[in-house]
Amino acid sequence: MDERERLLELLRTRALRRGKITLSSGKVSDYYVDAREVVLHPEGAYLTGRLILDMIDPEAAAVAGMTLGADPIVAAVSVVGHLGGRDLPALIIRKEAKGHGTGKFVEGPTLPQGSKVAVVDDVVTTGSSLIKSIERLKGEGYEPIQAIAILDREEGGSERLADVGYRLESIFTRSELLEETAV
Repeated sequence: MDERERLLELLRTRALRRGKITLSSGKVSDYYVDAREVVLHPEGAYLTGRLILDMIDPEAAAVAGMTLGADPIVAAVSVVGHLGGRDLPALIIRKEAKGHGTGKFVEGPTLPQGSKVAVVDDVVTTGSSLIKSIERLKGEGYEPIQAIAILDREEGGSERLADVGYRLESIFTRSELLEETAV
């Protein structure tokens, strides 16, 4: 079993939940994927870091994502990258500006203005979190160059990202995740 197949198995066995649930987008779904169950597990973090690192554009100087869903992803990518000889600092994007000190939206090492950044998320439904991340990074003077997710739920997020000039790249799609399982 290769790394991608193993990560898919972990998502299916650890993260996939069946039953009616309201998503952060407000949509009601008959399944839920709690990717944190996988990316906060040592093997899942490693596999996620490896697979996303392979997807990141060589021009990217950092990897970033919105707290909380992307926090373990950016950390995994950064650590796995370092172990493989590619240093990509991790940037965490706040949902609200810091209420004291500098009032920053983006936490992590300060990079030069215009630095190119890969933006990641765990699960994409509408794309709102990635779009907000892209806007916040631009507001801090960075240049987001790509949007990557573990899972594209295939519910409009890819199209919304395309509308703002980004192509969603994902390790898996809803179709692949549910291929061998009945929902």
